[in-house]
Amino acid sequence: MDPFAPETFGELNAHDYDERNDPGTTAEEVALIREMAGNGRVLELAIGTGRVAIPLSQAGVDITGIEASQLMVDRMREKPGGKDIPVIIGDMAKVAVDGSFDLAFLVFNTIFNLQSQEEQIHCFENTSKHLKPGGTFLVSAFVPDFGSFQNNQQVGIRHMARDSVWLDTCRHDPAGQLLEFQRVKVTESGLRLVPLRLRYIWPAEMDLMARMAGLVLKDRWAAWDRSKFGPDSKMHVSVYEKRT
Repeated sequence: MDPFAPETFGELNAHDYDERNDPGTTAEEVALIREMAGNGRVLELAIGTGRVAIPLSQAGVDITGIEASQLMVDRMREKPGGKDIPVIIGDMAKVAVDGSFDLAFLVFNTIFNLQSQEEQIHCFENTSKHLKPGGTFLVSAFVPDFGSFQNNQQVGIRHMARDSVWLDTCRHDPAGQLLEFQRVKVTESGLRLVPLRLRYIWPAEMDLMARMAGLVLKDRWAAWDRSKFGPDSKMHVSVYEKRT
């Protein structure tokens, strides 16, 4: 599968992103990020369609976004409050934003959308440049688990109804830490393919990327409720601090 450009995800998904990508944790995410933000200035990387940013803004948080896809931002602008949030269009691993921030965050596995270790390192470096001394960077992502894979492949049913079925197929490249998905949606009106390519990061590798950017792990939880992270955790919410 060809590598994705920064804007590719939006090109493939913007038109029905909200309908297909509800993690069920938005209220918990907003509550924790709002608490951490206090009265500070906040930067969301990959703001997307505003799932988290809009309720934060409506709660009085001073938030700015970065987003590679204008199509995703267009969807956000259609929502109540979506026109009020400043967004810089560009690659979150490279783009510059005016001023500095007390908190930056990148949620819902989106760090994995960057296609190489180098790009992911640049993302940490770029974020660190935009943080004030003592500022924090929150990242949430799944913990890789290949127990259900056979021969580095997996097929599963994501949704099934009387008139439709949605299959998730995935191929794993352990050497490159790559997951290549093809989501196949079959309905009475036809077939649709939605590809996705992720470069996953182990938590320890993420900690090293952060250290290279001058950030140190402050907290790590297994969920948005701040539950303890352990060997059986399926995801992590990690908070890094920019030391002076």
